[in-house]
Amino acid sequence: MTFTHHEETPYSEHPFAEIVRILGKGKKGSRPLTQEEAYRAMKMILADEVLPVQLGAFLMLMRVKEETAEELAGFVQAAMESFMESFQIDDEGLVDLDWSSYAGKRRHLPWFLLSALLLAENGITVFMHGASGHSAGRLYTENMLGYLGLACAHSVEEARQQLEQQHFSYLSLEHFCPKLNEIIELRPILGLRSPVHTLVRMLNPFKAPYSIQGIFHPSYRAVHQHAALLLEQPHMAVLKGEGGETERNPDMECLVQSVHHGKLSDENWPALFTRRHIKPDELNPERLSQLWRGDYIDEFAMASVIGTTAIALNLLEITDDQQQAYDIAMGYWQSRDRNKFSRK
Repeated sequence: MTFTHHEETPYSEHPFAEIVRILGKGKKGSRPLTQEEAYRAMKMILADEVLPVQLGAFLMLMRVKEETAEELAGFVQAAMESFMESFQIDDEGLVDLDWSSYAGKRRHLPWFLLSALLLAENGITVFMHGASGHSAGRLYTENMLGYLGLACAHSVEEARQQLEQQHFSYLSLEHFCPKLNEIIELRPILGLRSPVHTLVRMLNPFKAPYSIQGIFHPSYRAVHQHAALLLEQPHMAVLKGEGGETERNPDMECLVQSVHHGKLSDENWPALFTRRHIKPDELNPERLSQLWRGDYIDEFAMASVIGTTAIALNLLEITDDQQQAYDIAMGYWQSRDRNKFSRK
């Protein structure tokens, strides 16, 4: 990397220094980035045009203040452009629903996987993307699919084939945007999540018309919603999911914040139980296929699967009525092919 040296000073300022200064110039002097500045910053990061010390400063300054919708939109726009060539124009229309999975589960099993597979079994093509291993003690999607006899894709082309063959595919971030994956893996070093954990949820690499995201901190719901509006995403829903994944906790009221063709909407889904369930003592991934087969009975798990499916059906505009969405989801569950998923 070369920098232009001016005669009047021994060193010229690094181009990224302006970004760090905007964010870090004290309580009165600092401000959020504009969407264009955020776009420019992420373009530089993804092109390896920033120094490690600058990246660390940027990530932690952003973490302290938290992302605005404009910043998030700029980051997502730059990230999408960085891997655009890996995806084809023909890919548009291949995926119905983009489903992000980056948090990992800690208190409960990832029942949302069965929701996604239930949709896929009924002809809705679901593309799931995520990352694993960045937080200790969590169960990540790519390590759970084997318990259902499913293999992760290892390339965009393989994901494309799986989507065509089985209406479902999971592809790790490292296979389509390795630089962002590298930054996510800094979490154990920095000790905190970074804006990358937020932006990856909104990537939607196949440009599906519908996307759904789960977050852990409630304040991020509106940020995702307004960023989707700025990015002109046609249909997006975000909810505070169990453990931060895209999964409805049936014990709690669930606020879903959406965008549909430029219009914002908020919808409350009531709790499905009057009393909260006690979390299990251990998480046995074998339970995923056992629940699907009907060999394991768990009212919380089943309500989570059906409840999450209902929210997705509502987003997909299959119905706009909560009870009808729940009834359709229940019908999918009752008529599922119980022999479909078992560990290979």
